[in-house]
Amino acid sequence: MTAARTLFVTATDTGAGKTLASCALLHALRAQGHRACGFKPVAAGGMETPEGLRNEDALALQEAGGTREPYELINPCLLREPAAPHLAANLEGRRIRMADLDVAHRELASRYEMVVAEGAGGWQVPLDEVWTLGSWVAEREWPVILVVGMRLGCLNHALLSVESITRRAKLAGWIANVLPPQMPLLEGNIETLRKRIAAPLLGVIPAHADAASAAQALDADLLRRICQPPPPPVELDVEE
Repeated sequence: MTAARTLFVTATDTGAGKTLASCALLHALRAQGHRACGFKPVAAGGMETPEGLRNEDALALQEAGGTREPYELINPCLLREPAAPHLAANLEGRRIRMADLDVAHRELASRYEMVVAEGAGGWQVPLDEVWTLGSWVAEREWPVILVVGMRLGCLNHALLSVESITRRAKLAGWIANVLPPQMPLLEGNIETLRKRIAAPLLGVIPAHADAASAAQALDADLLRRICQPPPPPVELDVEE
């Protein structure tokens, strides 16, 4: 199997709908015949379960992918406190180790065609004094999908996020997630973003959608295009 294609899902802010969109992507990819797996590299906010500390978003990704992978691969860094990851890690006297995230991703990528990696918070969320989640993703050259929670203030949040993402990474597309109660002038806001974001709109997820119905709102043809591996570099003949 060739190396997996990884899509990284970020959002304008917390609560914008990253997990719903990530699960929808997994449903859509599996419907297209891909072997796909969810990945939550860093999660802040754990709940006690019979199996131990777990994160609700990571469990949703695990279910949407329909995999039997160990939880620790799906979510290699789980922090108990629902806070910014670097602060939650400080409370536990630990550091977020990028090497641990890479090892888990490498394991998943060796067994799946597609990996949908969901971020924590927004693109610039800090992981420690140096790294942000966005800088870690940019170094791995993963294409990014931005989820815009459609509510008052989303235009500024979305355009600032796009500007920050495109400085370091490829923005493959964006998803509009309609949050209840529906914002005034919803269609006008979506159209404003369409005109100002060069990357394509992959879909508009309606309010109160579950992952399966959200998958139906995604543009299947655009998703196929995004999932195609990048073309190999052109080797130029150099005359001596």
